[in-house]
Amino acid sequence: MPIEEADDLAAALGRLAEGDMESLDRVWELCADDLYGLALWRTGSRADAEDAVQETFLRLARGPQGAAQARHPRAYLLTMARRAAIDQRRKRREQALSPEAVLLAPGPDLARAADAERATRLLHQLPAEQREAVFLKHFAELTFREIGRITGVPMFTAAARYRLALGRLRRHLGVEA
Repeated sequence: MPIEEADDLAAALGRLAEGDMESLDRVWELCADDLYGLALWRTGSRADAEDAVQETFLRLARGPQGAAQARHPRAYLLTMARRAAIDQRRKRREQALSPEAVLLAPGPDLARAADAERATRLLHQLPAEQREAVFLKHFAELTFREIGRITGVPMFTAAARYRLALGRLRRHLGVEA
């Protein structure tokens, strides 16, 4: 997240903590896509991911002080979304990813669409923790330290999950490391 957006997020959360509920819209604009992406990668279900993001924003609206005081507000919100996604997964007790969960958006041409579908199938085969590490590193552009903070594991564990995921993906794709 660029510095300007990070500052904007911190300001919106500060206003929210002061009672300005309209600033929740700005928080949504800045974070909803990343929160949904993480929840989708964690749960594997669009419906569960949507529910997790909704629950995240409900929790934020009820008690914005924690996010407003957080040293890293974006990481704080991602942690909230991750926990909400885990709660959704537990409620459903689903062990497999639902077939409708497309983790990578297909491109405009058929070749890209086929690549996205194949990559999504391979990502579905990864354990949830490894899928999550790939999402947070590549799409949310976080450091391993930030990933560790969000997922509640040491930085080296976050990095190991990421490396294991990439190794598995390379093997499935037949790519030399």
